[in-house]
Amino acid sequence: MTFSFTTLGTASALPTVERYPSAHILTVRERFFLIDCGEGTQIQLKRAGISFTRIDNIFISHVHGDHIFGLPGLLSTMSLMGRTAPVFIYGPSAFKPYLDFFISYLGDGIAFPVNFTPVSYKEPSMLVEFNNVEIFAFPLRHKIETYGYFFREKEPALNIRKEKIEAYNLTYYEMARLKEGRNVEREDCVLQVEELTYKPYEPRCFAYCSDTMPFAKLADWLCELSQYRKLDLLYHEATYDASDKELARKHFHSTAADAAECALKCHAGKLVLGHYSSRYRNTDKILEDARAVFPETYCAKEGDVFDIPVSRLL
Repeated sequence: MTFSFTTLGTASALPTVERYPSAHILTVRERFFLIDCGEGTQIQLKRAGISFTRIDNIFISHVHGDHIFGLPGLLSTMSLMGRTAPVFIYGPSAFKPYLDFFISYLGDGIAFPVNFTPVSYKEPSMLVEFNNVEIFAFPLRHKIETYGYFFREKEPALNIRKEKIEAYNLTYYEMARLKEGRNVEREDCVLQVEELTYKPYEPRCFAYCSDTMPFAKLADWLCELSQYRKLDLLYHEATYDASDKELARKHFHSTAADAAECALKCHAGKLVLGHYSSRYRNTDKILEDARAVFPETYCAKEGDVFDIPVSRLL
């Protein structure tokens, strides 16, 4: 039951020889979600061994070039590869004119539907759901309208404790009701869900916090979305180190320490940093600043994969 985060690009506005603009893949049970699509995304997908045909859903945080300039090329290549299945894109409403321009003037020959869903929320809200995962969007605080995304596995169906099947001579009907979380009444007793079933694993969750300056509500929202359990993995921008805190505020960005404070407050299991300013040749100071606040911090590099293991409950 794969649940992993692959970093394709860790640069901020200016890419470097070693850093590509923002793009990431979240894999949930063999379904691939692309989050942001900066320039060079196609190359990085190929390097990561991720098939373009496996990507059906794309989430755009905001309409700054380092997060969207890779999308026209990616859609064009998908068309050249003979794709016919639709692509679903989610992002701020300001992204639609850009998408329409490409489709109308530069997208000749695209043979598949491109469906756009505008994101416009003032607080965390359900955006879309699939068989095993729910996806929420929440506003961030940047120069322009910007959103983060929260991916949460759905609660698994309950399992019947094997030793109870024979002990209670359970029928198929009774087991089906118990797995739905419903007690079953017999003439002489009531079969209790709590005694006869168990939850096989704890649902996992991941939060993506793109360009944003720190604000008090963010950690509270992440706690609510994780249903006050551990947030398994938090990706948070860390454009600047502590020495450039004033620059971070001026440009509506976060420092590494800001990201770490958020991780601490929302009870994250692990913090992954990215979106580094080109002024830093390496991320040593960024990592040092963050780990002073939140030790379980990692600075992402292009191609890094962060797995979220499943926690079995029995």
